[in-house]
Amino acid sequence: MEFPTSKGRCSQNLKAARNPSSRKAQLLIAAVVISSLIIYSLDAIMHLPRLLVLLSPLSAHAVRIIQSNDDGWAELYVRSFHDALVASGHDVVLSAPAENRSGSSSLDVEPRPRTAACQYASCPAASGQPLGRNATSPRLHWVNSFPVTAMRYGIDTLAPPFWGGAGPDLAVSGPNVGSNLFLQVPFSGTVGTAVYAVAAAGIPAIAFSGASDGTLPWDTVPVPARSAVYAELAARLTNAVIAGGKPYLPPNVWLNVNFPEITPQCGSAGKFKWVLSRINPGLFSPADVLHCGGSRLPTETDVMKAGGCYVSVSVGDATDKSTAPAARQADVLKRLGSLLSCLP
Repeated sequence: MEFPTSKGRCSQNLKAARNPSSRKAQLLIAAVVISSLIIYSLDAIMHLPRLLVLLSPLSAHAVRIIQSNDDGWAELYVRSFHDALVASGHDVVLSAPAENRSGSSSLDVEPRPRTAACQYASCPAASGQPLGRNATSPRLHWVNSFPVTAMRYGIDTLAPPFWGGAGPDLAVSGPNVGSNLFLQVPFSGTVGTAVYAVAAAGIPAIAFSGASDGTLPWDTVPVPARSAVYAELAARLTNAVIAGGKPYLPPNVWLNVNFPEITPQCGSAGKFKWVLSRINPGLFSPADVLHCGGSRLPTETDVMKAGGCYVSVSVGDATDKSTAPAARQADVLKRLGSLLSCLP
């Protein structure tokens, strides 16, 4: 087979150029191509705003989250919540105790080398290490100490390497297996980790707890409704807080959130309503924020006893783990007002 030389191609092109019919055909083809490019460009420009709208929630509201609990790093509730946060587009690092450390409040002790297997045999016995991580999911860490210690290590040591040295934007704890209401609050490790993040590290924090108790390993199949619903609810409130923009929460406060039991009547996340509440009774306290026609918020215990599918959201003071003052409540109400409901 012979290929035309450069000289041959030039001769053919010159002949075609002298041919009026060929010249018209070339101009017609060029016009069609240019028109197509213009139409394509206009279509792309017209659809650009919609594309940006679709992408903006993922880019604008995706944040760095440090997560912990007091029931142990391999507990199903915390893993389900972790998955829900990741599915929402967030970059989440879990740093939690190697075993169940419920009721440890704000204890903080340096981790020691582990000799026994971790919770649910999730790490081998005699590892000799004070902390470790999941081999296939390296953002999941265990710390052989108390919940607050795990949160501290997560904030200072374990999470920053994943974020180029940056710290967390937000801290979350739980969902705890069982409620944390009123007198339980000061003793809760779930609350302790959230309060530590706020008071010691200046990171806004939320503590979640669920009334449907009973511990389950991370690999339970199928995932029961209580774990899936609590995870979805916790992610929904977390995303609502983030959507309000930085600083996400007022200074020196955390949110204490309690979910009721999962029942046939309250079996899906869409059935639940959120109620602004207080941690402790306010018999001798100053007035709360004006809300739902009154200046005294219901206690979170009252919300849990009200029946129905109500979630209590209390604004806690990180100084003493009690109810935050009205000005702080008002800030949270402004941020979450569209999400909140009143008790009947």
